[in-house]
Amino acid sequence: MYEKFIRKVVSILKKYEFILQNLDCANCANKIQAKIASNEQFKNVVVNFSTLKLTYEAENENRQMIEQIVKSLEPEVEVVKPKEKSAQTVEKGKLGWGRLLLGTGIMAIGTCIQMPTMVARILVFLAYAILLYRTIGNAVKLLKTSKTINENFLVTMSCFGAFLIGEQWEGFMVIMLYEIGKILEEKAVHKTRKSISDLMNIKPEYANVKTNQGTNKTEPENVKVGDIVIIKQGEKIPLDGIVVEGEADLDVASLTGESALKNVKVGSEVLSGSINTQGLLEIRVTQEYKNSTVSRILELVENATDKKAKTETFVNQAAKIYTPIVIVLAILVGLCLPGITNISYTGKNGSIYRALIFLVVSCPCAIAISVPLSYFSGIGKASKKGILIKGSDYLDAFKQIKQIVFDKTGTLTKGEFSIQQIQVYQENYTQEQVLEYAVLGESFSNHPIAKSVINACQKEVDMAEVKEYQEIAGKGLCYKKDEKKVWIGNKEFVGANQTVEGTAIFVKVEQQIIGSIILGDQIKEGTKQAIQKLNSLGITTKMFTGDDYKVAAEIAKELGITEVKANMLPNDKYQEMEKILSKRKNLEKVAFVGDGINDSPVLAISDIGISMGGVGSEAAIEASDVVIMTDHIDKIIEGIEISKKTARIIKQNLIFAIGVKVLVLIFSTIGISNMWQAIFADVGVTLITILNTLRIL
Repeated sequence: MYEKFIRKVVSILKKYEFILQNLDCANCANKIQAKIASNEQFKNVVVNFSTLKLTYEAENENRQMIEQIVKSLEPEVEVVKPKEKSAQTVEKGKLGWGRLLLGTGIMAIGTCIQMPTMVARILVFLAYAILLYRTIGNAVKLLKTSKTINENFLVTMSCFGAFLIGEQWEGFMVIMLYEIGKILEEKAVHKTRKSISDLMNIKPEYANVKTNQGTNKTEPENVKVGDIVIIKQGEKIPLDGIVVEGEADLDVASLTGESALKNVKVGSEVLSGSINTQGLLEIRVTQEYKNSTVSRILELVENATDKKAKTETFVNQAAKIYTPIVIVLAILVGLCLPGITNISYTGKNGSIYRALIFLVVSCPCAIAISVPLSYFSGIGKASKKGILIKGSDYLDAFKQIKQIVFDKTGTLTKGEFSIQQIQVYQENYTQEQVLEYAVLGESFSNHPIAKSVINACQKEVDMAEVKEYQEIAGKGLCYKKDEKKVWIGNKEFVGANQTVEGTAIFVKVEQQIIGSIILGDQIKEGTKQAIQKLNSLGITTKMFTGDDYKVAAEIAKELGITEVKANMLPNDKYQEMEKILSKRKNLEKVAFVGDGINDSPVLAISDIGISMGGVGSEAAIEASDVVIMTDHIDKIIEGIEISKKTARIIKQNLIFAIGVKVLVLIFSTIGISNMWQAIFADVGVTLITILNTLRIL
């Protein structure tokens, strides 16, 4: 009954997605997420400030309720569908500069030109109103709808406070500098998002579908499996497919980070997002757009920062209590400072003025914005290099890797086996028959060894002859042919006692071991140098393989890998990884690098599962935390470098932002800082941290 209930809930809940247009405050994004998540109707709520995307699961869309919640916290934010365009959206930058010029001009006339006092006061008040009306409106709406205060309320209080104590220009400068800072901050955030968007600009805009009447240009989402698509020189391949006519050189740098062109011809598989640099191709579509390589990569990168790192989670939690604490301190400064020192309540250097500075400084925007943008930038940079990282928590963990365990076949070696020798143990069988039995069985397997055996056979085999096929992971397979039981696999699986050198598969028919096929593999280019670099970084390298120990030991010795475990089944790898994880020190991470299919249990249990899945391997993307799109382990080193740089910039931003705010708060308490420094500690620091974040890209 409980299982039926679970299935019912799963089937009812659907995933919905909106864009929060005009959202330019990371702290506000956190508040929106918390508010929606507090409603029991919505599950798995995520507001991604870096992409402005709101996602949640619910029985129904409930768009009206979502809009009410968002408007109660951020009145200017528009809730739109990803493909919608809000008619109310305006270019705030131009309007902002216009209001600034108008307000400043009126303020200058009211204070610098001699005129009746009443007229001057009206002009000053009008100048305040022009610059403050939007800020006051947002503050009042928020206070009315959700009984909370944000930076709009704090800035409004500071401006009016300065005005009431006779510091008209001081109060005006607060709102003027605040508005300038917000405009520049919005531009900087937009620039960061655009830079990341440009890095991931791999989505094809159209597809040329071949029809009886010629070609029809349409959106990739409308193309069906089996359609023929024409790709001209300079165009992006819109969907995954197989070349049916033509030959061309493809630029796959946007998918793999590699600059070398890839030559394709009839029969070659091609991936969406590749660019045709020379030639004309016709491809038969094999995947709908939603399942294509481009779609999966973009979805992976866009959703990556939904999985927040500990640093980001800590900052979000700290931001919630930071502002209330500073407000309480501001009240204490305003009320208690005259009793402790000789200063008065009012005046340029009074306690109220100093308390107003506290209010301006209290906004945590610089801290809240820089951290998620830094992680998003790091993930975007990694994806451009062909490293798909599924979450900011994994990007953060990359720099803490101290041990890496490698699978051998297809990871360190090419996995492209060639037959070195066929040995026959029974006189009534030939080498061709031994190979034919092996090919018949391996035709149903996707293992690299199986593909190599099949490619070596020149003779066509009839797969219909295979009956009762069964594959045992890590051991081998068995089937029936002509009512005879056939076993294909390793020495233990078939019960062989023959001794062979190298990687071998044995063939057993009924009770006789009729022969063995000895295979050879090659180490991938650049693998040795990558292992040496990892060792020089103080990272311990190990190898887990199901292959023979002697073969594995020779490869490990050549590469410089320190520890080898051989003749392992998937369960053996899992248990051995559990032992390693139980012995690791705090803050040290253990990574496993495998092919993403047979090694999926170990990929799942390790701190970071890195899949050498090859370009577009769906199984690899699903199984691991990180996908190396090029199958070359030197990308792991690049991932570590990006992780370290991202962490370094986050640390710089946090130290700078917190340090400046604390200094201004201390200086304001003792009467050194003024409103100008307070504004810099808010919007100025935010702007600088955003610009510093751009260095990741």
